[in-house]
Amino acid sequence: MAEMKEKLFDQFPAVSTEEWKAKVEADLKGAPFDKKLVWRTNEGFNVQPMYRAEDIENLKTTDSLPGEYPYIRGTRTDNDWLTRQEIVAENAVEANAKAVEVLGKGVTSLGFKVEETTAETVATLLKDIDITKVEINFNCCPCHAAELAQALVDYIKANNACESFRGSIEFNPFRRAFKHGASVPAEVAQKAAQLIAIVKDVPALRVISVDSAMLNNSGAYIFQELGYALAWGAEWLNLLTEAGLTVDQAAKRIKFNMGISSNYFMELAKFRAARMLWAQIVEQFKPECKCSCKMMTHATTSTFNLTIFDAHVNLLRTQTEAMSAALAGVDSITVTPFDATYKTPDAFSERIARNQQFLLKEESHLDKIVDPAGGSYYVETLTVSIAQEAWKLFLEVEEKGGFLACVNNGDVQKAVNASSEKRHGDMARRKEILLGTNQYPNFGEMAAEKIVKKECACACANKEEGEGVALTMKRAASDFEDLRLATEAATNRPKVFMLTIGNLAMRLARSQFSANFFGCAGYEIIDNLGFNTVEEGVNAAVEKNADIVVICSSDDEYETLAPEAFKALNGRAEFVVAGAPACTEALQAEGITNFINVRSNVLETLQAFNAKLLK
Repeated sequence: MAEMKEKLFDQFPAVSTEEWKAKVEADLKGAPFDKKLVWRTNEGFNVQPMYRAEDIENLKTTDSLPGEYPYIRGTRTDNDWLTRQEIVAENAVEANAKAVEVLGKGVTSLGFKVEETTAETVATLLKDIDITKVEINFNCCPCHAAELAQALVDYIKANNACESFRGSIEFNPFRRAFKHGASVPAEVAQKAAQLIAIVKDVPALRVISVDSAMLNNSGAYIFQELGYALAWGAEWLNLLTEAGLTVDQAAKRIKFNMGISSNYFMELAKFRAARMLWAQIVEQFKPECKCSCKMMTHATTSTFNLTIFDAHVNLLRTQTEAMSAALAGVDSITVTPFDATYKTPDAFSERIARNQQFLLKEESHLDKIVDPAGGSYYVETLTVSIAQEAWKLFLEVEEKGGFLACVNNGDVQKAVNASSEKRHGDMARRKEILLGTNQYPNFGEMAAEKIVKKECACACANKEEGEGVALTMKRAASDFEDLRLATEAATNRPKVFMLTIGNLAMRLARSQFSANFFGCAGYEIIDNLGFNTVEEGVNAAVEKNADIVVICSSDDEYETLAPEAFKALNGRAEFVVAGAPACTEALQAEGITNFINVRSNVLETLQAFNAKLLK
C-alpha cells in the first residue's frame, strides 16, 4: 500500500511557492499578491495567506518533544489542564459551601479572594476539601501574603499534605502600581524571599506572581503582554537571586497568570513562545535542574473584549479564547462568566463558564493530545514571529533598567495605555470589530436595568495610592455602551428613517449599512423597501416623526435625489447621505453636511448626533 501511495504522488510534479503565487495573482486579475493578501499584525509582523514546509525547515521549534526543554511543546507529556473556578461569596463559610458544591461538578482548581488571612479563615475555607486532589489558589493583599502563607502551610502540615499539595498565593506588589499609579515598595525582594522561606516545605506551592492578565485586560497587544511578562519574571529572578536564593529556589515559586484575547491562533502561539523564551531566560541563570526552566501558566479569558449589550456573544469569545489556551498546553484555565461585566456572576453563568471547559475536554477531547498545533506551518511561524517581537520588547525593558524601574517610571503603563487608546480608536472606526457592539447590534435591546455592578473606567482615580501612571482599565466596548446607555436614559429615543430609493441593490445594501451604523447608538430604526419618489419618502419620514432621515441610493442617483430630498425635508430632521459619492462636494455646496460610509468614525459621528438629539 505504501509503495502504491508513493507511485501515486510521484505522478504529480512539485509546485513551487512562486507558481502558487502566480496562480493566485492570476485569480486576483493581476493585483499584487503582497498588497491584497498579506496583512500586517498589531504585533509588528506580516502574516501570509499560505505557508509551506519550506517556511519552517530552518526553525528549531520543531526539534523537541512535549516535556522536553525548551518546553515549547508543553511542560508535560499530557494535556490534562485544570479547570479553575473563582469562588465569589460574602464570607468564608459561604465560600467554602460553594467550593464544596462546585468540586462535585467537575472543577479541579479553586480560586479564593480573601481579606482575612488568619488560620481560622484558611481552615473555614478548606473545610471538607481534599487538598491533596484539588489545586488551591489564594489572592490577597500583598501586605498580608506572609500571614496567609504561614496559615496555609500550617494547615497543609496538619493534614500531612506537603508533598501532594498544589496551589498558589498571588503575591503581586506591582498591582497597586498598575491600578493606582503607586510606586512598587523597595522591600519587595525581602518580602518575596520571606514568603519563599515560609513555604519551603511545600514544594508545589507557588507564591510569586507574574500577573500579565492585568495588561491583557487593559488592552495590551499580544507581544506586549508576553514581552512584559518575561521582563517581570526576569525581574523576580534578579531580585531573589540577589537576596540570596538560588535560581532553582526562585524559579520554582513563580507562577504566570496570563490573559487570553480573541486572536485565536496568535494566542495559541503566544503561550508556546512564552514557555520557550522563559526556559531560555532561566537557563541563563545556570539552574541545577532543567525542570526549573518550566513555566507554570494559568490562563484567564480576557475582560477587555466583554460586553454589556448582547452579552451572550461573550460566550463565543470566551469559548474560542479557552480553546486557544487549551490547545497551547497551559496548566489551568479560568473562563470568565459572560455576565461578569455588569453584575456578580450568578449560578447559571458560573455553570455555563465551567461547562465551556468541559465541552473542550469531554466533547472535543482536547485534553487527550499534547501540542496538536506542533508542526503546523502557520502556528510554528506565528510562534517564532511573536517570540521575536516579544524578545525585542524584553531587551528594551532590560536596557532601561529592568521591569521594576519601567513600572515605577510609568513606561510600561504608558505603552499599554497607548495600545488601549489605539484599539479604542480602531473600534471607533470599525477596524477592530466587537460583534453586537460596533457592528450588527441588537437594535431593540435595553441593558440599563440589568447593570448591577458599576465599573471605574480610569483606575488611577484613587490619588491617595500614588501620583504615578496607572493603567486605563477600560473595556473595548465601553465608549459604545456609554452611547447606548445615554440613549436609554433620554426622554426621547431618536428615530432613524431609511429613505430607500432608486437602484434596488444599492438602496438595500446602504440601508442595511445605515441601520447597523445608527443601531450602535441604540436608535430606533425604521427601514423601508423603497419609495417611488423623493416626496413620497420624505412625507413618510415626517409622518413617522423621524429625527434622522438617511437617503439610501446609488452614487450616480445621489446627484439629483439627495438635494431634492434635502430641500423637501426642509430641516424637519437631520439629513444623512449613506456613502461617499463622487458628487460629495456638490452636495456639500447644497448644504448637506452629514455623510456616513466605511471610512467614517462611527463613534464620533454618533456622539455628535447624541449631542444634537438627546434630551
